[in-house]
Amino acid sequence: MTSWGRAYSLSIMASKRPTWIPVVTAMIRKGDHVLVGKRPEGHTLAGQWEFPGGKIEIGESPEEALARELQEELGIEAEVGEIQLACTHSYPEVGILLVFFEVRFWKGEPKPVHHTELKWILPEELAKIEIPEANRRLLPKIMELLS
Repeated sequence: MTSWGRAYSLSIMASKRPTWIPVVTAMIRKGDHVLVGKRPEGHTLAGQWEFPGGKIEIGESPEEALARELQEELGIEAEVGEIQLACTHSYPEVGILLVFFEVRFWKGEPKPVHHTELKWILPEELAKIEIPEANRRLLPKIMELLS
C-alpha cells in the first residue's frame, strides 16, 4: 500500500462515526417505591445503582428487549408499559440511546440474578445513591415521572 493509501485509510478510520448503543430501562414501581439494582464487579459502571434493563439485540423491539432483560436480570415476566422518556448520553468511548419504560405488572418476585443487590427505594433517594452519569443528568425528569 502506498503512503497515500495508508494516510487515506487512517483518515477514514479516524472519522468513523461514533458507536451508539440502544438501551432499554424499566422503572418498576411497587406503591411509592421504585426498584434499583447494584451493578456487579467486572461490568461497566460496577457498584453503581441502576434501573434494570439492557441492550436491544438485533431483531428485537424495545419492548421485547426489555421483557427479555427483566427475565434474565430479575427472573420475572414483566408486562412492559408505555415509553416514559427517551434521551441520549455520550460517554467518552460510546454513546447510548436510553429508553425508559414503565413496568407496573409482573409475575414472580424480582431476584438479583445479574445485580449483586436489589432494593426498593423512594424516588427522592435516587439523588443520594451512586447512579450512572446518564441517569444523574436526567434525574429531574425521572423524579417528575416517578412523582
